[in-house]
Amino acid sequence: MDALIFDCDGVLVDSETISIATERDMLTHWGLDYPFEIFVSRFVGLHNRDFHAALAEDAIANGRPLPHDFADQLQARIWQRFETDLRAIEGVLEVSGAFAGAQAVASSSEAPKLVRKLHLTGLHDTFAPHIYSSDLVTNGKPAPDLFLHAAEQIGARPSGCLVIEDSVNGVKAARAAGMTAWGFTGGGHADAGLGTRLKAAGAHDVFASHAEIAAALSS
Repeated sequence: MDALIFDCDGVLVDSETISIATERDMLTHWGLDYPFEIFVSRFVGLHNRDFHAALAEDAIANGRPLPHDFADQLQARIWQRFETDLRAIEGVLEVSGAFAGAQAVASSSEAPKLVRKLHLTGLHDTFAPHIYSSDLVTNGKPAPDLFLHAAEQIGARPSGCLVIEDSVNGVKAARAAGMTAWGFTGGGHADAGLGTRLKAAGAHDVFASHAEIAAALSS
């Protein structure tokens, strides 16, 4: 492989466990009670604009539209926890150090929030300047646009890129871009069925820790 592209949330930083718990809790109060596996398969990996649009549609269909400032309320509550509780996922630097080619981050997070999360966890300087948000492309994951943009920026052929992803939407995006996708189940949000769902979405292999990924890259 010529290049390594990381998703951020749930791969580099353990943010998904915070976000998902907060989101599901708030949505339950508005009559949107999604089973865990359905929630993560459908929504994890989406840009916030697509996530909140889908929630708004579901709420209308449920007969109880969300307030106009629901997205702001939700993000405020999540970021209160990020500022105090967000951590890098163990072994990230070992994976980065085990790969000699070009590297990038390609995340559905809005650009300012993506940079902030990497700064909070001490990872920003490892990947800068190759940190790319879905804000930069027309279509977010599961479309291939973001991964293709990242590959272009680092001068890599899509077929030579390896993507590390923890979400069904992210794996689908990587495969649509013509890249190799490795699923990651080492985030705090991973349930017992995540690996199976990532495989079904097209992941070529699935790893439970960054130590396993580093070993595979070094072999």
